[in-house]
Amino acid sequence: MNDSPSRLAGPVRVVGAGLLGASVGLGLRARGVDVLLADASPAHLRLAADYGAGRPDDGGAEPALIVVAVPPDLVSRVVAEELAAHPAAVVTDVASVKGAPLAELQETGLDLSRYVGSHPLAGRERGGPSAARADLFIGRPWVVSARPENPRSAVNLVEALILDLGATPIEMAAADHDAAVALVSHTPQIVSSLMAKRLAASTDAALGLAGQGVRDVTRIAASEPELWVQILGANAPAIVQILRAYRDDLDHVLSALDDVDAAGSRRAIAEEIAGGNLGVSRLPGKHGQDKRFSSLIVMVDDRPGELARLLAELGELDVNLEDLRLEHSPGAPFGLAEIAVLPEVWQRTVTDLTDRGWRLAG
Repeated sequence: MNDSPSRLAGPVRVVGAGLLGASVGLGLRARGVDVLLADASPAHLRLAADYGAGRPDDGGAEPALIVVAVPPDLVSRVVAEELAAHPAAVVTDVASVKGAPLAELQETGLDLSRYVGSHPLAGRERGGPSAARADLFIGRPWVVSARPENPRSAVNLVEALILDLGATPIEMAAADHDAAVALVSHTPQIVSSLMAKRLAASTDAALGLAGQGVRDVTRIAASEPELWVQILGANAPAIVQILRAYRDDLDHVLSALDDVDAAGSRRAIAEEIAGGNLGVSRLPGKHGQDKRFSSLIVMVDDRPGELARLLAELGELDVNLEDLRLEHSPGAPFGLAEIAVLPEVWQRTVTDLTDRGWRLAG
């Protein structure tokens, strides 16, 4: 159990015991909060309870806060039901689209002052309660879409939940949130899935050459189609706008590649690649700061304990690891560990690791 006291008095009711709901439960239980679980699937409910995410809600306790963690197409209905069933509770949800559920709720004419939409920017490729983790939200941004009619006390309660789970609350209007996640989450899912689709008909020989580049691009392509149909459908206008711009850029590259010897073709390709350099440079670094790190690549022998030894020695050298990427080709006697460090310690790290017998690539 986490030794620091919870900001929530509890109990907290979690409706939906899948990946996010069960992870909320596990994180709160680690702080000693009483968690009441509800799920339409008895099997999901029992499994989440067995993993320690909370106890099935028997109706004997009235929650102060309700977290709705159901599929996007059910959010508005379940939120409305929870508001009606628990007239003293604040209700939030964790759906990845905020505008559509809010619009559906507003059409009902209900008093929505106790509803504060939210969205944790966290997840895994696998779903269900068996994939849940108490630390899933640690260090992650969690958007709170507060509205003028929400009492500050209701917003504070949702932010207390977020802070208890180790995430960082960020207030953002629903429309701004949906435009942002269309860019940083929803469109990348489509691009990743379409690229991964190209691999399905490839030969084993070609796939045997796969390195970290294609793995990075396709990592999120293993996501659940049924869930993503709902997410993409709920945020379609914002996604379409980005995809059309992406299509225009792709057409520009195709035109240049169709005749690479034509005047301006190579420049067009270079400018598109340079545009990507600029875009990726704007992604936040560690702790949300816009820092650029320096990288070095260490050759790690394919033996048990070698990677752990490298990480331990970096600690002994007082080097703070900012990022780590691993690449290992099947059958190779070593792997490559790309380590990102602050620029001011890069040369010292190279020298000290070399002195300790580590081989550096590149």
